[in-house]
Amino acid sequence: MKCLTVCVISALILSGTSGVAQQPADQPAVFRSGANLVALNVTVIDGKRQFVSGLTQGDFAVYEDGIPQQLRFFEARQVPIDLIVLIDTSSSMRDKMSVVHEAAVGFLKTMRAGDRGAVVAFNDGVDVLQTLTPDLPALEQAVRSTEAKGSTSLHNALYIALKQFGRGSKPDGDLRRQAIAVLSDGEDTSSLISFDDVLALARKSGVSVYTIALHSKYSAGRNGLPPTQRYFSTADFSMKSLAQETGAQSFFPLDVSELKGIYASIAQELASQYSMAYSPVNGRTDGRYRRIVVRIADRPDLQLRTRSGYTAEAVRSAASFNNY
Repeated sequence: MKCLTVCVISALILSGTSGVAQQPADQPAVFRSGANLVALNVTVIDGKRQFVSGLTQGDFAVYEDGIPQQLRFFEARQVPIDLIVLIDTSSSMRDKMSVVHEAAVGFLKTMRAGDRGAVVAFNDGVDVLQTLTPDLPALEQAVRSTEAKGSTSLHNALYIALKQFGRGSKPDGDLRRQAIAVLSDGEDTSSLISFDDVLALARKSGVSVYTIALHSKYSAGRNGLPPTQRYFSTADFSMKSLAQETGAQSFFPLDVSELKGIYASIAQELASQYSMAYSPVNGRTDGRYRRIVVRIADRPDLQLRTRSGYTAEAVRSAASFNNY
């Protein structure tokens, strides 16, 4: 276990490096290229909200700032996944931890051969309980070791997870899908990092961030709303925006018993995505935000979801690659 305190967070901001040791890679390369690549995980849904399979590279058109891009890589389902589970362990989660443990362990058990998982817990501080590994018993042990206490440093946790696990495009990198599933039951109360900092980093990293904001039926912000009606706070809006920007989904359950189904829904989506990558026509690393649109021209009935764009920097972190 490595506890990441306020001092380490400050070091991360200043140096842009992670405080957790890297692991050697244990899986063969899926795709290698010397070019700077922008990687996309694309979810395709039909009018019945069912995932669409069987599409080919020729079905997709990708645009960056309105300019067509040439795909360099395309794969329907075989790209390995790095699944990072973030668990709120603040004191308000105390009566929910047993259910959270079972749901999170079940989620990690959906990993396939070649996939890896990691576990991060956060309250006052941020603990990387297990770095990326295919070892399910180690991941389960990490999840079950979590206990509830302290306040909520949600933004710190997201920032550190994106820094640690969201790696950039390297000449010898291996393309992998990367997803963070973050569970929290309250607003951030103790972070040094702002949401704007988290969003800016997410736009560079290429990691899909699935957000689960567990609501309480007795929340003060509900102001007498019926038990079945959701109340959305500013923090909820931020979590929804983060998911949308990264091509993921946000969930707002009223009861922790919904968590198992939510994790199952995320797992099904990750297993149904299309992975693709392109080398941008505009190769300038000018630090500007580039808007991405993906379309299927002859299927207007289909809905596509992917990251909204990325920030082009000198060391681009738009694609997710294996550096462990």
